Amino acid sequence: MKLREVKEILDAEVIIGEDKLDLEVKTAFGADLMSDVLAFAKAGSLLLTGLTNDQVIRTADILDIAAIIMVRGKRPASEAIVLAKGLKIPILTTKYILFETAGRLYAKGIVGCLEKVDNASGRN
Repeated sequence: MKLREVKEILDAEVIIGEDKLDLEVKTAFGADLMSDVLAFAKAGSLLLTGLTNDQVIRTADILDIAAIIMVRGKRPASEAIVLAKGLKIPILTTKYILFETAGRLYAKGIVGCLEKVDNASGRN
């Protein structure tokens, strides 16, 4: 699915990355705990989060995240906008809560980075 379709499904506003709307995405990961994102998210995924600081951008950069979707109408901090522009990481914002955002994307074919974790290791 293209990022422009994600924008439509979520009735989202593009904060940064209007030129990246033809980017193809297949997976997503939702979390506010960046250590979980680092442990479980995959490169090329959407990151769904309620966090708005520059740490989200840095985490997305490390993992080569396709785009960040900020939920609950959240908007990125000014430092995060500057950093995301420099790193060319798209940021969109939607008024849907995290659960609804994930559900809408899942219903349209976006799957999670993993289905469940192994109890022993916390990994899949």
